[in-house]
Amino acid sequence: MREKIREMGERAREAAHFMAKAGSSVKREALEQMAANLAREHEAINAANEIDLGQALQKGLPQAKADRLRLSEKVVKEMIDGLRQVAMLPDPIGEVNRMWIRPNGLRVGRMRIPLGVVGIIYESRPNVTVDAAALCIKAGNAVVLRGGSEAFHSNKCLADILCKSLAAVGLPPAAVQLVETTDRQAVLEMLKLEECIDVMIPRGGEELIRFVAENARMPVLKHYKGVCHVYVDAKADLSMAENICLNAKVQRPGVCNAMETLLVHGEVAESFVPQVGKSLRDAGVEIRGCQRTRALLSDCTAAGEEDWYAEYLDLILAVRVVESMDEAIRHITKYGSQHTEAIVTDDFATAHRFLQEVQSSLVLVNASTRFNDGYQLGLGAEIGISTSRLHAFGPMGIEELTTTKFIALGAGQLRT
Repeated sequence: MREKIREMGERAREAAHFMAKAGSSVKREALEQMAANLAREHEAINAANEIDLGQALQKGLPQAKADRLRLSEKVVKEMIDGLRQVAMLPDPIGEVNRMWIRPNGLRVGRMRIPLGVVGIIYESRPNVTVDAAALCIKAGNAVVLRGGSEAFHSNKCLADILCKSLAAVGLPPAAVQLVETTDRQAVLEMLKLEECIDVMIPRGGEELIRFVAENARMPVLKHYKGVCHVYVDAKADLSMAENICLNAKVQRPGVCNAMETLLVHGEVAESFVPQVGKSLRDAGVEIRGCQRTRALLSDCTAAGEEDWYAEYLDLILAVRVVESMDEAIRHITKYGSQHTEAIVTDDFATAHRFLQEVQSSLVLVNASTRFNDGYQLGLGAEIGISTSRLHAFGPMGIEELTTTKFIALGAGQLRT
């Protein structure tokens, strides 16, 4: 196992040197080829995904988590659209951000370059295979992918299509490699390859991410969990607030940008909590609330301290009534995970204050938390959402898969 993973890392390092020099047109052609081949091979993709779904359901995987595994027609279309969107984005490599002139006439600037080799360890979602490959290729990187055992057949099918697409345009297939084993030892071996892999990005549950962060010898871009909040202000449009809350909680409850806690201003609680509570219950949501929430919802169970910290990833929601936005912000600061927070309000000053004072990777006004996604924010795709503030914060697109080096242009200057 150790030698196999090391060989993959060495091939990826060689491919990364090639990719760093690849022109914009050939990278665009590779991504367009990938999109066309995914569309052409939809039956093979569906067949592989059905094998994974069948095995997962036999093992008792919860429905919300099975949803993350499913490559529906919509998900496949989003992958294809994402590839095409990334293909058309400007190539960041070689861009000089700015230049300045020193007193001695030396011109100094910063040029954008690839990170090198990116390692990605992820669970459940096979669409990560495509999103990660697209962004890494566009940014001139190579990528080593290790998906979860539950998505093994789906990941392999997708990776094979991507590698064939690279070869078809003259790029090294080793620029996209999938670790084709479910042996967990492969993860540990990847985490030791600091001489081959420049950065590691884990995507999955908190247990996986902590394991990667604790064992990796290279830098890790991570988020442990998504405890996302929606705060309904005293001056909110309550009909809009209800729709936003339903979308944020119910559309896909098993994802990291789903709402886990609803905060409601006390001035609108008596009218809004019963209204939104009925809609949520009709959608199958279990509500756990504070004392004031329980007084307004007869079948609401009591929320304990652990509920305010919880990332349920299921049709469960914690609800708290607060007396002010200050109290809402204090709650978010204490219990949140700096992932995604939203406010529903018609008051501009209140919205502006919320945007300034809430320090999460995406803060929204009058919109669902479900928009914290690279595709939805116009990045084409994302390789993950970082809640670490160093090197990236929020959805990681092409630019977050690059760094900068200093360049200096002289005319014979010597240091004295």
